[in-house]
Parts: sequence; structure tokens; C-alpha cells
Amino acid sequence: RCGRCRAPPRLSPQRLRAAVHYTVGSLCRDVAEDKEVQFSKQTVAAIAEATFRQCANPGKYIKGCFLILCRHAKRSTITTEDVKLLARRSNSLLNYITQKSEELTSSNMELKEKKRKKSSASKGGRMPGEQEAAVTENEDSNMA
Repeated sequence: RCGRCRAPPRLSPQRLRAAVHYTVGSLCRDVAEDKEVQFSKQTVAAIAEATFRQCANPGKYIKGCFLILCRHAKRSTITTEDVKLLARRSNSLLNYITQKSEELTSSNMELKEKKRKKSSASKGGRMPGEQEAAVTENEDSNMA
């Protein structure tokens, strides 16, 4: 990941093609063991190339859809709602994206809460609820 923006590293087309070829080779090897068949190197390469080409086109389509959505909404940021909008035709994909989005939101909220507690503790101050309790105790002791 990039140190500044935490974005995943960009893969060159050659590295991406090699990764697809490796994955297809692994899958073919698993099928070969399971079904007791063999795949030639040329077959694996043909399947990998077809897979790579099939995956490249939807990627360009999706990128174009995101650009259209952002222009229409007069925004420059793609949100999770934009992603859900494009995934709405596939219930399983939409459910997966929604689940992951909720997990990320929950995780981010927990991190923010931890940072908030840590920063208030490092300042030597009490949490807002603790301050109210201390004021109430002081008022009670003064009344007695």
C-alpha cells in the first residue's frame, strides 16, 4: 500500500496478466487432481488469456459508469452508495458490498472511539460523563 494515501499498489498490465495466469494455473492444477485429468500448458495459457480479456472489459465499463455517476451528481468522489448502485443487479454482490461496507464503518467507528479516548486520557482530563459525576459529588459535599 501507498504510505501517503494508503491506496493499493497499481499493477502493471504485465503483472496483472501474470497473476491471472498463475491463478488459472493453480485452479487447473486443483481440477486436474480432483478429476484426474491433465491440462496442457497451452490450454492453461488460453484459459488465462480468455479470463484476462473477459475481466478487462467490465473494468473499463465500471470505470466509465463511476465517472458518469460522479459527473451527474457534480462530485469528484466515488462513494459506497455509488458502488451499491452499480451492483444492484446482482443480489449476492450487493449483499457482499453492503456487508463489507458495514464492517468497515463499524471498524472505523471503533478506531475513532479509541483515538478519542486516548487523546482525552493523554490530556489528563476526564471523559465528559466522569466530569459530570465529579461535579455532582462536589455539589453534594458542599450541601452537607
